[in-house]
Amino acid sequence: MRHFGHISPAAREGLFYKEPSTFTAESPARMLSVALGATLYSPATRPSLADDVLKQAARGVVSMVLCLEDSIDDAEVIDAEANLIRQFAVLAARDEEPGPAPRHESDAPASAGADVPLLFIRVREPAQITDLVRRLGASVRMLSGFVLPKFTEERGRHFLEALAEAETECGRRLFAMPVLESPELLHLETRGEILRGIARSVDKYRDRVLALRLGVTDFCSAYGLRRAPDMTAYDVHIVASVIADVVNVLGRADGTGFTITGPVWEYFRRQERMFKPQLRRSPFLEGRAEELRTALIEHDMDGLLREIELDRANGLLGKTCIHPSHVAPVHALSVVSHEEFTDAQDILSPERGGGGVLRSAYTNKMNEVKPHRAWAERTLLRAEAFGVARQDVGFVDLLAAGLTN
Repeated sequence: MRHFGHISPAAREGLFYKEPSTFTAESPARMLSVALGATLYSPATRPSLADDVLKQAARGVVSMVLCLEDSIDDAEVIDAEANLIRQFAVLAARDEEPGPAPRHESDAPASAGADVPLLFIRVREPAQITDLVRRLGASVRMLSGFVLPKFTEERGRHFLEALAEAETECGRRLFAMPVLESPELLHLETRGEILRGIARSVDKYRDRVLALRLGVTDFCSAYGLRRAPDMTAYDVHIVASVIADVVNVLGRADGTGFTITGPVWEYFRRQERMFKPQLRRSPFLEGRAEELRTALIEHDMDGLLREIELDRANGLLGKTCIHPSHVAPVHALSVVSHEEFTDAQDILSPERGGGGVLRSAYTNKMNEVKPHRAWAERTLLRAEAFGVARQDVGFVDLLAAGLTN
């Protein structure tokens, strides 16, 4: 699979100076953690789950979480587990079916040989991990790992031990994606110790922790808050302070940090608007672009776009998504611009190993080799996953292409 693999090679060639790389569930963890992109959540109760997974894959989704936790009722868990077992068997069977060679990824029939996204199951309790892996049998090969809710050092230890046991039993690499969402993490008097405990826990299982996810909805719930579609998570100061502390402790660029993904955006249909649109007109000057801007505003997407930009500015990468319409904006804004790529290459040039300062190729900034090295390394890794846009290609072009399906 690859990002923007659902559009034609000709369209990709017109958009990208350097196209996104292909990857599989067996790719190195460092690549997968960056390539997660917009991780789409779906309740595990959906009766057509296998069809839904393949349909979303054909629209550009590369990672999904099938949820047994907050998205379903307590009384539905047993039936949802049974449904997961059935749906994984369907996906495994379809994955083995021969099909005609597609002209490009989006031409692959949904029932035969279509790429399956990275699939994760969000469980409630550690025992579900080993139980589900045993019940999945051979179809466990379609599973990439588990999402671990309300993760703390004490609770997380049991989840990670269960993951290690399940991995040994099935003989397959399984990743963990802990969700940081407990009230103790939000509360100021306990935050420091909780973060240090989480750091100890995930460091012990570093090779199996693919990314850390932020449960901002639970953070807001602890104080009876809910952000409006005109506001980002960073406008809710108590939430922004937690994000900053999580990145401070767990997102460092010195080799001790992890990929931390952006919080969920809750809105996907039009609400009464209190504030003026945040989406500037300048990138949307003519033709279909102006129509796209209007559609984004009507569906409360301007707030989402602003939050995605703030995610990256604050050290987060990728995003939890609850609606397919959120996927294309996340991926379009994850593509590395030609200017970013040029700066990163200059900074990492071998002849600059001794440091120093140089004027950017775009002649609009100074690049300091040593201070900007970590940024440059992360930028080139993102470029490998999401590609580098051509010099004259902007966000609107990438978003319009991503919405072609």
